[in-house]
Amino acid sequence: MRKQELLKSMKGVIRKASKVKRWLPFNEHWWAKFDLLITLVRRDLQARYKGSVLGSFWPLLNQLSQLLIFTYVFSTVLRVKPDDLPPNIPFSLWLFAGLLPWNAFTGGLIQAAGSVVAQPNLVKKVVFPLALLPLVSIFSIFIESSFGLMALIVLVAVFAKTVHTTLILLPLVWLPQLLLTAGLGYLAAGFTIFLRDTQQGLAIILNIWLYFAPIVYPASLIPQAWRNWVFWLNPLATIAEIYRDLVLAGRVDHWGELGVATLISVVVFATGLSVYQQLRPAFADVL
Repeated sequence: MRKQELLKSMKGVIRKASKVKRWLPFNEHWWAKFDLLITLVRRDLQARYKGSVLGSFWPLLNQLSQLLIFTYVFSTVLRVKPDDLPPNIPFSLWLFAGLLPWNAFTGGLIQAAGSVVAQPNLVKKVVFPLALLPLVSIFSIFIESSFGLMALIVLVAVFAKTVHTTLILLPLVWLPQLLLTAGLGYLAAGFTIFLRDTQQGLAIILNIWLYFAPIVYPASLIPQAWRNWVFWLNPLATIAEIYRDLVLAGRVDHWGELGVATLISVVVFATGLSVYQQLRPAFADVL
């Protein structure tokens, strides 16, 4: 029963998102693609939980298991403590706030890399908009991460005895996060068609990338000479830090970095989509 309720709540989120289209100036062709994307995301979410006992609790449990490991390693073993940790907020919540956007990014990117290869029948249909395939898994993982975000907000309210109004600014962070994931997802999906090792290599790169951003450790551990470069050139570092600012501290200290991260994400998205569109005519022949 609980699984059905969670699936209904996911459908409700997608249904509300679809109502936004009445205020946006796009033609019917684009709205037809948007409706198709919503349908594909809904089906993907349903397929993920079909036949599962815990259903949509699995993503949250996976995040919590990862959280416990990192909390033990960095807080108990290495005794790491952020200098800017808000009062009454435990290290585990600080860590969780940074892992949420990272997990949504890595999960969506890895699954997007194999999205085209996994659908050869759709690729060979001339009328199907192949640009939607990488986006399906990206939005599915993003919606799944919203359960972790809601859990984080509740826990912060319990520990800090408040809910910060800065939460309404979260969409400003979601935009570059989704654009960056989609842009890299298009590149990975296109390259995977011709080089099947792309998905495995990507997982290794992401494991290394995690430690090049202050996500599981505080930014104060980065040498001062490199700290600004990390935030200006690594959008995930800025996104994770602003998640913490908005949810935990109720402030934003990295507006400039957010602007640069958004610009980088737009460039990555445009580049990824352009490369994907150029490679698309050869997809059917290779598959």
